[in-house]
Amino acid sequence: MEDFIFSDKKLIAEIEQYSRVKSLDGGSTLIQPGDEIVFVPLVRKGVLRIVRQNDEGKEIFLYHLYPGQTCAMAINCCQGRKKSSVKAIAEEDTEVLQIPVAKVEDWFRFDEWKAYVNSTYSQRFAELLDVIDLIAFSNMDKQVLHYLQERCKATGSNALFITHQAIADELHTHREAISRLLRTMEQKHILKLGRNTIELL
Repeated sequence: MEDFIFSDKKLIAEIEQYSRVKSLDGGSTLIQPGDEIVFVPLVRKGVLRIVRQNDEGKEIFLYHLYPGQTCAMAINCCQGRKKSSVKAIAEEDTEVLQIPVAKVEDWFRFDEWKAYVNSTYSQRFAELLDVIDLIAFSNMDKQVLHYLQERCKATGSNALFITHQAIADELHTHREAISRLLRTMEQKHILKLGRNTIELL
């Protein structure tokens, strides 16, 4: 996988030398808010879901990380010696390379790594703007549909095994509001509701 992302053989050799592979079961958490960032995750297989969580435990979904991608938030935290402000959850069985924080800056001597990090910041920033636009300018039904579409894309299935409360938690709203919206969306034939399942049509 490293060969697919990078072509610089010296960079690839250092990634293989210094990084550690970690396997995660679907639903398990890789990074918690408040954790000291000692590594930056680079996804090899599977998908990570990145969620922002405040001090009160309220959450909001930000974006997914797919194979070949890394977390701009983690890079920013390690460079600023800050603790994590996000949660990284394995959407399915996932494998990541754990890159030591000391190497994040050290590898800027490789042009390819520098371009990769800059591209990561740019892509994640664009995704965050999309989230802000959804929150600021869209109705809740658009936010819910976007969330469901992104989760389905990450799992590769039109059906999600998820509770209304879980959606409410990650969209920072009330379960009752989510349930009403989902029923309305079902009436419009946008989705089909089951017992702890939602299928996009």
